Amino acid sequence: MATSKRNPRDAVPDLFDAAFLHVRQAAERLGTHPEVLQTLHYPKETLAANLLLRRDDASLATHKAWRCRYNDALGPTKGGIRFHPASNLREVMALALWMTCKCAVVDIPYGGAKGAVCVDPHALSDTELQRLAHAYVHAFARMIGPERDIPAPDVATDARTMAWMADEYARGLGRPEPAVITGKPVAYGGLAGRSGATGMGGFLVLRALARRLDLPRKDASVSIIGFGNAGGALADLLHGDGYRIVGLGDSKGAVFAPAGLDLDGVREAKRAHGSVADYTGKGVRRLRSADALVGSDCDLLVLAALQDEVHAGNADEVRARAVLEIANGPVTPDADAILARNGVEVVPDILANAGGVVVSYCEWLQNRSRDAWSGERVQSRLEDTMRAAARRVDDTAQELDASLRQAAYAVALRRLEAAILATSPLPTNGDSPSARPAGAQGAARG
Repeated sequence: MATSKRNPRDAVPDLFDAAFLHVRQAAERLGTHPEVLQTLHYPKETLAANLLLRRDDASLATHKAWRCRYNDALGPTKGGIRFHPASNLREVMALALWMTCKCAVVDIPYGGAKGAVCVDPHALSDTELQRLAHAYVHAFARMIGPERDIPAPDVATDARTMAWMADEYARGLGRPEPAVITGKPVAYGGLAGRSGATGMGGFLVLRALARRLDLPRKDASVSIIGFGNAGGALADLLHGDGYRIVGLGDSKGAVFAPAGLDLDGVREAKRAHGSVADYTGKGVRRLRSADALVGSDCDLLVLAALQDEVHAGNADEVRARAVLEIANGPVTPDADAILARNGVEVVPDILANAGGVVVSYCEWLQNRSRDAWSGERVQSRLEDTMRAAARRVDDTAQELDASLRQAAYAVALRRLEAAILATSPLPTNGDSPSARPAGAQGAARG
């Protein structure tokens, strides 16, 4: 197993440019109307703010923050809010574009959005985090709303953060409005199982695409980079389905065991010591970093940590038959081309990690109707939605003789094109969908 080294930062492409490249490639393949691509090339609305935070010691701190509503052609915008010290505007724009495409792929009536605060949340107390959450709502109250833009948790935010934000929004409104935010605690209008929905969605997609991915039916080996909520939930589901989890990694290291890892033991080591790398079981090798798992000997490589995990500098090391993207943008465009050349199928993020937004949609429907959803109803909706989306992407891949990533963007773009052109006046010089070649016209109707 090779130990991979990251490219220098200047070798990693701009995240927004990388995200839009996939949209552009799908548009070229489909013959998408140029006005649609022009519409999608920049966000509809972006707001930057300077959040003032009174620290516990009475000092004043300032933090840059953003909210981006990328496109609302299919419905009110939807997207998480992350607290991370490396967040920036281009990242927020890229994530909002991905959300736009993700909602279109799974066919739920949402547009895409994203938000972020440039902050190290681990350096703040609970009361400081609460004040920061309130400050975010104050700054962006003009953008968010249950029929306009609905935030949710993301990196370093959780159900408690969402409860703080929903409560602050309600204070400003003068009445409760639980539908303004999803991912809330169950006691405050949330849904049971929301935290594991992303992992469950990835599992359902994997099973739906099993024939195409040609994974062994029994005892397939899996390495997972990112053992948080999504990666952990997926690990349990895969293990229960007969997969052998051989590698697990987090921000502080990794472990690898060809015979398989004891998930309960790894969790206990992480809880007690802070990292999966502290697990010491029989036949377990401790690795310096999670990056080393990129080249691990496995059938399936799951990327559930951060973007740019697989890049041009280590893509040739991938030995897995397939890659499942649970994180957003974990494979760079250059790496994507290398993996395709090497016969490695990639299940793209805008399909694989869409389970979270599907369950968020269920929570939003529950809050809007004031009618409680049972766990069985939510699970049924998630299963039906993810399986149908996986089938559409697989069918489109066969139709276009394309990769799963190209097919997923094609599915999304066909929906977005139809919605955008439905409300846009078309030129009268013959450059309209009816005047285009039959293939392009069919794409617009999709």
